[in-house]
Amino acid sequence: MPKTKSEEKMILISVHIPRQMLEELDELVRRGVFPSRSEAIRVAIRDLLLRESARGVEQGSGMLMSGR
Repeated sequence: MPKTKSEEKMILISVHIPRQMLEELDELVRRGVFPSRSEAIRVAIRDLLLRESARGVEQGSGMLMSGR
């Protein structure tokens, strides 16, 4: 059974992004689209992994997000 959000250990990473991207990200948080920068970035990474995983299935390769 997959772990729930509260059971899943989060790992801290650092990334460098252009100032304009950060300002736009902060605006999404300010407007309440996301509760935090971290959550917005997690959603973006999840969507990227799902998209790439689907592309891999179309091309006959394995899944990126096994078990999810």
